[in-house]
Amino acid sequence: MTDLAAARDILETLVGFDTTSRHSNLALIEWVEAYLDSHSVPHRRVLNQDGTKSNLLATVGPAVEGGAVLSGHTDVVPVDGQPWTSDPFSIVERDGRLYGRGTCDMKGFLALALAAVPDIIAANPRKPVHLAFSYDEEIGCLGAPGLIEVIHRELPKPAFVVVGEPTDMVAVNGHKGITYYRVKVTGREAHSSQTQQGVSAIMEAVKLMASLSALAERLEREADPASPFTPKGATLTIGIVHGGTAGNILARECRFLFDLRCPHTLDPQAVLAPFFAEVAAMDAALKLRAPEAGVEIELHSNVPPFAPEPDGAAESFARRLAGDNGPPRAVAFATEAGQFQRSGLSTVLCGPGSIEQAHQPDEYVEISQMGRGVAFMRRLTEWAAAGD
Repeated sequence: MTDLAAARDILETLVGFDTTSRHSNLALIEWVEAYLDSHSVPHRRVLNQDGTKSNLLATVGPAVEGGAVLSGHTDVVPVDGQPWTSDPFSIVERDGRLYGRGTCDMKGFLALALAAVPDIIAANPRKPVHLAFSYDEEIGCLGAPGLIEVIHRELPKPAFVVVGEPTDMVAVNGHKGITYYRVKVTGREAHSSQTQQGVSAIMEAVKLMASLSALAERLEREADPASPFTPKGATLTIGIVHGGTAGNILARECRFLFDLRCPHTLDPQAVLAPFFAEVAAMDAALKLRAPEAGVEIELHSNVPPFAPEPDGAAESFARRLAGDNGPPRAVAFATEAGQFQRSGLSTVLCGPGSIEQAHQPDEYVEISQMGRGVAFMRRLTEWAAAGD
């Protein structure tokens, strides 16, 4: 049956690939393909537009309806500037933990799924287990839509999707959605002592950022006290700001990126409608001062929320495999689960590790969590063999 040592070895290999989202993930995909080939498991790529990155879809077992999808992303967040005490792209074991970038978010789950492949094959499964590995989840869940399209077009309809994000190996049935926006303010350069001759893009952008900050505070005040999330309400943060040339030059350009995370009960477009109106008014006013000036706003990504399903089939399935009898749970971070659910597939979050370790220096997954993941995969193998 699925072996913890085998999962650890695979995890060590996966962590060794630097799949930070700014890089290609093809080297990791090629390794996984070779591993699947060694077990005669059919697979296919779903490439991005320029062929530099790829999703991977594989099926272990018969091509029949009612299978389970094990889904996870292959990319990781950067380590730049983080005070790691060991090489982030090599596994280091100490104090019952496996340290390395992506150990919990979320190559640990990928390793468990891959380690289970030989046992699923040996069990002569009556129901299939599909592996769905994506790219660019960390920068807006950009890869999953193409993967989901192929699942619907080419596979017999699965019964369940388990997205193996770090949940401490318990079932999670809801999360917030996230929309990312890029804002570009263009001004006119001039000497900073001659403000009448130019337009400072930074000074104008600050006004927009102040409006977003006020909106964030309002959303916090208006949060539903009965919300299952922590924090309870929608959240809005400005994550990146760039602009200016020198201290004595009115800035020609300022760019910033913000994200809005809403529970399924809120419409992000409605929440942001007053801000969009402010952007349009500022754009018109700036063009009167300088024709080349203005404001542009671009939707970078829009990841749907993941809502609890009444009598959710995937949640019941994951609870059975994880031995989880706890209360319903929701998380604030966004995942690809909402995309699977919106496509019509019953979906649940369940994977090893804690979100508290994700994206941190010295990211780790507890070996005990990997052990619980091994037990999950053993029960999955039994389910596939029984076909119930």
